Amino acid sequence: MFAITAARSSFEDPLSALEAGERPDPEPRDGWTVVDVKAASLNHHDLWSLRGIGLPAERLPMILGCDAAGIDEDGNEVVVHAVVEDGGSRPTILSEKYDGAFAERILVPRANLLPKPPELSFEEAACLPTAWLTAYSMLFGKIDLRPGSTILVQGAGGGVSVALVRLAVQAGHRVYVTSRDEGKREKALDMGAYAAVPTGDRLPERVDAVFESVGQATWAHSVRSLKPGGAIVICGATSGEAPPAELTRVFFLQLRVIGSTMGTKEELATLTEMCARTGVRPVIDRVLPLDRAAEGFRAMAEGALFGKVVFTV
Repeated sequence: MFAITAARSSFEDPLSALEAGERPDPEPRDGWTVVDVKAASLNHHDLWSLRGIGLPAERLPMILGCDAAGIDEDGNEVVVHAVVEDGGSRPTILSEKYDGAFAERILVPRANLLPKPPELSFEEAACLPTAWLTAYSMLFGKIDLRPGSTILVQGAGGGVSVALVRLAVQAGHRVYVTSRDEGKREKALDMGAYAAVPTGDRLPERVDAVFESVGQATWAHSVRSLKPGGAIVICGATSGEAPPAELTRVFFLQLRVIGSTMGTKEELATLTEMCARTGVRPVIDRVLPLDRAAEGFRAMAEGALFGKVVFTV
């Protein structure tokens, strides 16, 4: 079968480690099933894997891709939950220990399949299991915010941040967004953000919560944007993880820092139901055939995206 693989790792030139070509079909395994992939979406995790982060050399080559929607062995349209519980010391996600979604077929635990709502296309459904699920869990699972709360989303444009804006606007929050890119700020406003400001600029008011995936470059701004008693919910640190901690402000204003990673299968089920019922849909930057996956990886590496890259099979 045709697949997109991390053949090796290169921190400095991750795209050089990407390989497209034929791979063996999945081998049957008790409790697992094969899904014919119709669409799969790209995440920063895939770029990190090419850099060798979280994917050691002894596991290479590895088919990349966490997120898939397709058709199971019984002919059902399904969404694949990317988190695999296999009795190890911690859960893993597809493409870390087991081959991922950038292939014509993928082998997954039967328990990881959810029905795809007919209201969602395969391309839309494939955006949900990582970035959108992470955003959903951050917004609705990690912190108690009432509709009308004020929030800040750092770094407009990425899959998680775009999902946060969409979901938060739907929930009735006043949403501030930051970006260095004027075009991305305009797109955030088009999605319903209350205001979009250049990265690091002072907000017109302090907010109840900040949603972080950038890390070092925006951390100080995040801490200083909070009301007393406010919270930062953080799911990543794409710019680095060693900023000044701002500890004096954290303890003096009694701020909270909450970590968030992915989300549960139950949260994915409620997210897909929410999208089906409300009409909220993932923002897709571009759809490419799987054999042009390198174009999507290159756009992500250059930061030239607003929303998700989807590969069709």
